[in-house]
Amino acid sequence: MASYTWKTIQGASAGRALDPFPLRHALKGYNGAWLKADLRGGTDGALLAIPQGIAFAVIAGLPLSYGITCSAVACIVGALLMSSRHSIYGPTNASAFMVASFFASYPHLNEVAAMPMLVFLVGTLLVLGALFRVADLGQYISRSVVVAYLAGAAVQMFVHQLPTVLGIKLAPARLENGQAAARTMISELWRVLAELRTVSWTSLGISLFTLALYNLIRRRSPRWPAMALTLCSLGLLVKLLETFHVPVVTYAEARFGWRDLLPQFPDFANTQMAGQFSQLFGLAVALAFIAMLDNSSMARTLAGKGGHAVDANQDMLSLGVANLACAYLSGMPASHSLTRSVVNFKGGAKTPVSAIVSGVLCLIGALAVGPLVAYVPKAGLGTLVICAAAGLIHRRQIRIALAATHSDAAVFLATFLASLMVPLHVAIFTGIGLSVVLYLRKASRPSLVEYEFNKEGHLAESPSGVRQFPAISIVHVEGDLFFGAAELFRTQIQRTCSDPNLRIIILRLKNARHLDATSVMALEELLEVLRASGRDLIVSGAMKDVYRVLKDSGLVEIIGRENIFPGSPANPNLSTRKALKRAQEILGSEEAEVRIYYDPAKENLG
Repeated sequence: MASYTWKTIQGASAGRALDPFPLRHALKGYNGAWLKADLRGGTDGALLAIPQGIAFAVIAGLPLSYGITCSAVACIVGALLMSSRHSIYGPTNASAFMVASFFASYPHLNEVAAMPMLVFLVGTLLVLGALFRVADLGQYISRSVVVAYLAGAAVQMFVHQLPTVLGIKLAPARLENGQAAARTMISELWRVLAELRTVSWTSLGISLFTLALYNLIRRRSPRWPAMALTLCSLGLLVKLLETFHVPVVTYAEARFGWRDLLPQFPDFANTQMAGQFSQLFGLAVALAFIAMLDNSSMARTLAGKGGHAVDANQDMLSLGVANLACAYLSGMPASHSLTRSVVNFKGGAKTPVSAIVSGVLCLIGALAVGPLVAYVPKAGLGTLVICAAAGLIHRRQIRIALAATHSDAAVFLATFLASLMVPLHVAIFTGIGLSVVLYLRKASRPSLVEYEFNKEGHLAESPSGVRQFPAISIVHVEGDLFFGAAELFRTQIQRTCSDPNLRIIILRLKNARHLDATSVMALEELLEVLRASGRDLIVSGAMKDVYRVLKDSGLVEIIGRENIFPGSPANPNLSTRKALKRAQEILGSEEAEVRIYYDPAKENLG
């Protein structure tokens, strides 16, 4: 049993080996022109790193230094192991929103104290996922789930930033016993509406100024770092207002220095943290899953445009190690930054060296301008967060998801509504679960078609479906017979068995695929029912994969080797002819009467 389990694990992790240092391949033939291009791309990305790091730390409810540290450390460490030439790692909208949503639902947890363990868990899960080639499964996740999740996260973040943007001070919600109450989007929106009379006109004015300036820069000069320029302008505005003695709520308590880079270790021996492990683990799984999905899809997109190949599992490994580094250096969960990666690509970057340049410049820049963070107004930064959240709502993709199929529409609406009512790490798996169920429902419909021998002696689909002979039924199975189809398969066969004149069923499995344990058990139960009523089962046309499952499960011995006739690609009807001869032997007649089964449920499909 142990050896079988180990072989299964080896099979799951089989494939292209992960490279411990893929950067050496990118450095072959490295020259001055490449260095110049990497410096340009890395510098462009670094200009976005600091303001984005600050904004995403605000979203997650963490000290501003956590976002900056993550932006720098994840870039530098991830570049050493990634296969992509243009990917940039750091905090993202999705990861920050998910962290904020989780801790809003569990107010008794301390974000700062829990962050090292959370990021460590995310990194560990990503590394293990890379070793087991989990990134290959990302292509099977419905895009409707991701589109809905991002749209719901954007709406949530808009509501959560409203108090900051409007300058409304909301007292922490408390339960009757005095404990902090979980925040939901609906409850927070209601509380904001109830306190509209306390709006700070200064905060509202700064928010409107921020919104106008940010959008003006983006429209007039799309290549300029709009967020960085807006933050600089806000700092000047705050300084100007101070000269007129206008009070502005800023991040005066925020600083960034070398002390923020001191190593910190997840305290696994802490009894309180050990008790929170199960709660954090669920969030870590969701964060790792989203990070893997974003990393795989975005890296492949940029690689396609750049004309090179990427290994999704290698990049998953690099992202996992980057998160492990962030866990020990006061960082937050890191993922693939779309905006910084696109800027890096458009800047002409040639190798992952550009990501290292971006991380180093981000770190130097943050240490140089760290004291200036005190002049950033909270209302202005909250507005920039809302602007970033708006970028998650892809109207074109939403229209496609709602219009493509009924299943896509149901998955999108269910995921979107769930993201508004429950924590985002729960909503994402709600959508995935529903999409899998709907997919299995569509896939679990094997076709059972009536077959008969025509005048030329060839086995062909019956044109009428009329039952000709009562003794033998040939059931031609077409499609997948995995666990989702087992019940339908069993029901249709049992309907055939309801005829008292029936003596033998010949299952023609030539075009049956993906037989699994559930289907084998259903087949075994069918065999028991048949033999209990004096009937028998013959299997014909089983190809190698199907026959292997029957053999490994022990069903070949139960059915009887004399009642199983493997398929022959060269002569597909030969096994069925042999099965009919075997039926003659069982019936004791020289000329067996033959009846072909037809599934009326398939009559109007297609």
